[in-house]
Parts: sequence; structure tokens; C-alpha cells
Amino acid sequence: MKTLKNYLYISAALVLLAGCKPSFETPKANKGTADFTRYIAVGNSLTAGYADGGLYLEGQQNSYPSIIAKQMALVGGGKFTQPLFTEAQANGSGYLKLTGFTPTGSPITTTVTENTAVRDQVTIPGFGNVILYAKYSGDINNYGVPGIKLQQIMYAPYGNLNGYFERLLPGAPPTNSTTYLDFVTAKDFTFFTDWLGNNDALGYATSGGAADALTDKTQFAQLYTLSIAKLTEKGAKGAVATIPDVTAIPYFNTVTVGAILAGVQKANPAVKDIYISARASADIATTTYAPRAATAADLVVLTFPSSKIGQMVNSPAGMVPYGLTPYAPIDNQYVLDANEIALTKDYVTDYNKTIKAAAAAKGLAVFDAFTFLNEIKAHGILIDGVSANSNYISGGIFSLDGVHLTPRGYAMVANEYIKAINKTYNASIPTVNISNYRGVKFPN
Repeated sequence: MKTLKNYLYISAALVLLAGCKPSFETPKANKGTADFTRYIAVGNSLTAGYADGGLYLEGQQNSYPSIIAKQMALVGGGKFTQPLFTEAQANGSGYLKLTGFTPTGSPITTTVTENTAVRDQVTIPGFGNVILYAKYSGDINNYGVPGIKLQQIMYAPYGNLNGYFERLLPGAPPTNSTTYLDFVTAKDFTFFTDWLGNNDALGYATSGGAADALTDKTQFAQLYTLSIAKLTEKGAKGAVATIPDVTAIPYFNTVTVGAILAGVQKANPAVKDIYISARASADIATTTYAPRAATAADLVVLTFPSSKIGQMVNSPAGMVPYGLTPYAPIDNQYVLDANEIALTKDYVTDYNKTIKAAAAAKGLAVFDAFTFLNEIKAHGILIDGVSANSNYISGGIFSLDGVHLTPRGYAMVANEYIKAINKTYNASIPTVNISNYRGVKFPN
């Protein structure tokens, strides 16, 4: 009888449970305390949708601001217009395309040169040649300009020196005199995202410390604070992003000292070291370079022509094999050495303190890109059933130039911005499904 009673109790409980189906409520999409009526995006190549070493239509269409704007539209956001290339000029500046792999697994890329938007080239005295692209006229919400540094946002002649900015302006070189900051704030807006500042460190790093220069910390702070004050002076709210650690990108983690040495030793086991021209100190005031044996702490750039290694070249000691002796070390432009890395990280850390302080002073949302991309480099990421990491090509996040993102990478950035906006402004903007966006496009 006791067993029968227990059975009846259990049966009754199951009936009750069956009638109580669990429900999962998704928060209703809302704008919170923000106003997305007119959203603008301020920034450089990452903001424009640059990918695979160029700016082209598909990249523009998958820029992170365009993805954010589509989600903002679900909570009352307004129209978002980008300065897109036409279908006839869809290949924009030209870009890299993956066409296959060598027998050893190295990628083979070619540059797409047909159906571009290149209209001319002009020589600016004292500066050099500037490639000009098809002019764009009309409304703009995405103000991303590839190549621009924070250092240049208040430089009036800049519209004559950067073809990507020049195409957005009505004048032709050398008549342009509108500063970038004045250009983006000429029309009222209610919300902005800002990812300026990347190039103030990236240009130095990608040149192996041989060209460009790190923007002075004080100048960076002054200009960033000025730009945020200008963007918020009429009450607009917004979100900013920190500057990534340059060593988190595959541009510096694909061609390694160890791999180069191993390749040489297959042909000549007696070789013990690869030699580089390295900075003697991480002090910004010290510019002395000297040859030394490379270590794993030195980062070789993705574009290093490995075929140069071992070639006989002229030197003070006569003809010697390139890269295998201190008399002919690998040129500085191909290596971001340990001291250059330390110097760059020091500046990026300072830049990010400025960004966070300026955002806090105005109550802006912050997407910490520095932490986000370092976490992906260290651990990878699994999201929406998609596994991704920072490996070149196979990782799915970075495009063929090893610096800029794929549509999938830009979708991830869009989601991180959205999360920061939701948290700061008590909004519920839906994120996007990462699986709807591609990684590197493989050949058919």
C-alpha cells in the first residue's frame, strides 16, 4: 500500500509539473536612456570596414557601425548611410584575395585590381603622391577614414593628403581645408561611436619601428579630450573603444623567428641564429640600433619576404648571407623587436588611460578592445556555435592583411559595442548572430 501511495504522489507531481511549462522571456528591445535617431561613427580604417589590405564594397557593407546601426533600428534608430563604392567600382582601392596554398601550406594571395574606384593620382609638394578615389556626395553616418591618426583630426590640409578623406569632401587637392573633426560634427547627431587612436601606435608598429612615429602622449591626451568635448557639446551620448595591443594581431604572430630558423636549418644545420637590427633601448629618446641574435620575444611582420634569408648581399665584411650574420641583419622594417614592443605597449597603455578617463568624465560607454582581443589571442572564443581565434586565416576573425577584421570579426566588435552601450544606457539592443558572418573567404 505504501508503495502504491508513493506512486500516486509521484504521478500527481508529474502531472503538476507537466502543466507548468517553463518559459524564457527575452528582454524587450529598448533604447534605454540613449537616443539613436542619428547615429554617427567616427574612426579610421576599422570603422570604415577596411579588410584584406583595402577598402571595398563588401567590407564597407559589413563594417561594425553598419551592423550596430541595424540593431539600433530595432529600438528606434534612424537611417544609417555609408559612403559606399558603387557596384561598378565595388573593388574600391583593390584588395587581397586568397587564391590557394603552396605545397607547404603557405597561403597564396593576389591583388584584385579590376573594377576599382581609383580615379587619379596627384602629387602634393612636400608630401608625395596621393591616390584619389571616386567622389562620394550625400548623407554620411559612417565617417571612418583609413589611415587617419588622432594627430591629424585638426590638421586643415589633411583632406588633400588622404584620398579616403578627400573623396568625402567637395573640393579637390590642394583646395581642401576642412578639418576631420569639423567635418564629422557639421551636422547634428544624437549618438556616436568613436574608435580613433589606433593608427597613432599601429603605424609605428607595422613599420617595425622604422617609419612613422608614436604620437606624443601629451598631444594624444589633448586631442582626444578635445574630440570628445566636441562630440558631446550638444548633448550627444556615445561609446568609445580602447586601442588594441598591437601584438595581439596575426600580423606579428604568423611569421616567427623560430620558423625562419627551422627553415634555414633544414638546408644548413650549422646555422644557430637569425640576426636582426634591434633597438638598443625602450627609452623613446634613444634611437640607437645594433645587430644581435633574434629571440622569440622579437616579432617578425607578416609581409617579411622570407626568400631573402641566406641570399648573398654586400656588407662591410664583404659578401655575406642575409640575416645569418651580424654583418647583414634582417632590416629593422621587418621586425618589431623586444624594445620596440615594450615602447609601443607603454604608449598604448597611456593612450588607453586617456580614453577611459575622457569617457568617464562624460559618462560614455567603453568597449575595451585591448582586453577583448588579448583574451581571444590567449584563449580563443566560442560564440553562437562558432569557434574563432586570432590565428592568421584559420582563426576567422582577422582578414588577409593580418591587421583588419573579417565580417565575422567586425560582427564581434559590433556586439561588444552593443553590450557596452546596453550596460551604460540601460538599453536592450539585441546583438547579432556571429554565424551569419563569414571569416576569410577561401577559393572555390
